[in-house]
Amino acid sequence: MIDKDAVRANAKYLRNVRPIDPDEIAEYIEGAPHPAIVKQALREEAADLRLREREDGTFVPIEDAPAPLAGWSPDAFPEAYSFAVEDLLIRNYGANWHVGESGDRLRTRVRQLKEDYYRGNPVEYDEDAALGYAIYHLPDYYAAIGYVLDDLAENDLLPRVLRVLDVGAGTGGPALGLHDYLPDDALVEYHALEPSESADVLEHVLSETGLNFRTRITRETAEAYDPDEDETYDLVLFGNVLSELDDPVAVVRKYLDVLADDGSLVALAPADRNTSMELAEVEREVAPANGDISVYSPRLRLWDGYAPSDRGWSFDVKPDLEVPAFQKRLDEGRESDEDEGTFVNVDVQYAYSILRKDGKRRRDVRASAERFAKMAEMERHVTNRINLLAVKLSHDLSEGKNQLFKIGDGSEQVDHYAVLTRETVLNEDLARADYGDILVFENVLALWNDDEEAYNLVVDDNTIVDRAA
Repeated sequence: MIDKDAVRANAKYLRNVRPIDPDEIAEYIEGAPHPAIVKQALREEAADLRLREREDGTFVPIEDAPAPLAGWSPDAFPEAYSFAVEDLLIRNYGANWHVGESGDRLRTRVRQLKEDYYRGNPVEYDEDAALGYAIYHLPDYYAAIGYVLDDLAENDLLPRVLRVLDVGAGTGGPALGLHDYLPDDALVEYHALEPSESADVLEHVLSETGLNFRTRITRETAEAYDPDEDETYDLVLFGNVLSELDDPVAVVRKYLDVLADDGSLVALAPADRNTSMELAEVEREVAPANGDISVYSPRLRLWDGYAPSDRGWSFDVKPDLEVPAFQKRLDEGRESDEDEGTFVNVDVQYAYSILRKDGKRRRDVRASAERFAKMAEMERHVTNRINLLAVKLSHDLSEGKNQLFKIGDGSEQVDHYAVLTRETVLNEDLARADYGDILVFENVLALWNDDEEAYNLVVDDNTIVDRAA
C-alpha cells in the first residue's frame, strides 16, 4: 500500500512550483515506493487534485475555468475512429468483410435493427448486430452529442474536470464525441454501462482516446447496476437507449440520484416520431411542473407551474457528415441496386433533453400574463391576434408551401405551429432563429386547424417576431 495522503500533500505543494514528477515524489514518501505506483496513485487522485497527465509522465494543474464553447461543427467522422471500426471488421470477417456471407450478415443486421427501432421491438446485440450498429450509427451519434453539449458550454456549465456515467453506452458514438468536444487540457473519468456485445466495440474505439480520458466499462444493465453510496457524476448520459428500456422513467430517476447537485443529465434519442415522443414523455414524468428536477433545454417551460402535454415530437437537424469509408463499402457490397443508400447514415437529426437539479435553464426567460397569451388557454384566443412567447422546436416542416415551425411555451396541451405566410424584415427571425431559441411574437393570428388537431399561429406582414433577449 502507498500513503496516498503523502502523495496528495506532495502534489499540492509541487503543483504551484513545477510539473509533478512521480520519480521525485517517490523520494519523499516513506518506504520509497516505485515511481509507477506513485504515478498510479496520482492518476487515481487526479480529478480531486485537478491534475492532468502529460506525455512525458509528469502531471500539471488544470485551470479552474469550465470547458469553452467548442464551435462544434464536424463535417466528417474522424479517420482514427473510422480506422478503429474497420480494424474490428477485418479482425472479425477478414479484409473483404463487406462482401460475401459476412457482408450479407451485416446488411441483414442493419435492416433488422432499423425495422426493430421503427416498430419499437426489443433489440438484441450479438456480435454482428453490434458491428452493424457501429457502422450505421457511430458517425451521427458522434456528431449529435457535441451539438447538445453546446447548450451547457455556452453557459459555462461543462466542467474541465468531468465525471461521466454513460448509461447504455452502446458502441461509443457519444463517448467519442464528448472526447473530441472537450479541450486538450480536460480530464474525464468516463464510466460506461453496457451489457451487450457492443461493449467489445466500445472498448476498442475508446483505445483511440487520449491519456486524460480515463475509461471504465461495466458490463451490466442499467437496471442491475448498483451505484456506490459515494458515486456521483457531473454528467449522466442516456445516448439513444431510453426506447430500449422496459421502464425508462424508473431508470432515469435511479440515475438522477447519482447526479451531482450542479450536474446535468443528457438524454438523446433518434428523431423519428416514436422515440422522440417517448423521450418527451420521460422528461415530463421525471420533471413534472413544480418538481425538484428542471428542464434546462430545449423544451423550456416559460410559464411557472405548467408542463406540456402535447405529442412532444420535436427534434433538431444539423448539417450532414461525409459518408465514412466503412458505410460506403457496406453499401457497395450489396448485390442489388434496389436498396442503394440503405446502409449510409450521415443525417444528423436527433431529439434531446437536458435535466438539472439546481433549477438552471439555458435561457432564464419567463412569460407574464400581462404581456403574453398562454398556450394552455389558446382556445379562447382563436381568430384573435395575440402576443406570444414561445420556444422554436423544429426546423421548417413544410413541403414547399408556407414555412411551418413547431413552437411551444411549456403549457401546451396540443401541438402549436407557427405558419409563415409572408416573410418581412420584422418577422424574419422566425425562419432564421435556431432550434431552441425563444421568440417573441407580436400580433400573431391564432387559428384552429381541424385536420391536424393543432393550433396554427399565422405570421404575416402584420406580425413582428424577435428573438428574446
